[in-house]
Amino acid sequence: MGTFNVTIQIGNLGGEHFTDIEVMADTGATTTVIPRPILTGLGIAPTRRETFEYAGGQRVQLDMAEARARVSGRETNTWVIFGEEGMSPLLGAYTLEGVFLAVDPYSRELIPVTGSLK
Repeated sequence: MGTFNVTIQIGNLGGEHFTDIEVMADTGATTTVIPRPILTGLGIAPTRRETFEYAGGQRVQLDMAEARARVSGRETNTWVIFGEEGMSPLLGAYTLEGVFLAVDPYSRELIPVTGSLK
């Protein structure tokens, strides 16, 4: 099915400052990953630290904070990981769910979804 990149905007919670960033749409990733220098440049500081697991099984502790995300014209507060050197920027499932979008791997685009109360 493959992966694809999209451009999103990340900003501080107050919504005063945003920046564009190209990220890989990755429904296998729980949380969106943004390079640390971008987040600190927006005035976002870590507020918690959590454990994450790579596909190969390696576990790491990473800093996180809340940020504002704009994806395909939709906006939400979301958790982001402070990406360390060597980590690719990712658009994770938590952010996608917050803007009611899903990955269509065939058309390689983000598509609107209906919320479920089932």
